[in-house]
Amino acid sequence: MEVLLATALGVFFAISIYSILRPNFLRAVIGFMMLSNAVNLMIFVVGRMTRGRPPLIPKDEKTLENIYANPLPQALILTAIVISFALTAFALTLAFRAYRTLGTLDTDSMDSTEPPPDSARSTQGRLPA
Repeated sequence: MEVLLATALGVFFAISIYSILRPNFLRAVIGFMMLSNAVNLMIFVVGRMTRGRPPLIPKDEKTLENIYANPLPQALILTAIVISFALTAFALTLAFRAYRTLGTLDTDSMDSTEPPPDSARSTQGRLPA
């Protein structure tokens, strides 16, 4: 089971990195979503998947003797899901606004806010008026 999950993690990470490096902004957002899911799966796998009872210590005992579920990976994954959802919503809103303003999602052609190279050289050394 661990080999299968490790292979799935490798595939998720490879596809997400490939999508993030594409010049299309929407594909980069989708790659970011896949990367956050891959990280969540990695935390889940590293936290050991064991079935057991809740980690509650009875009054008359000092430690847990039986197999119990580790709550830390679950808490980390829930927090990561909320953060990645918020960042994905922001990135999709940004992509929508960029498409409406610029008419494209190609990151190579999204340089309308950058000054042209000639004007950058002509203003060097002078104070703005």
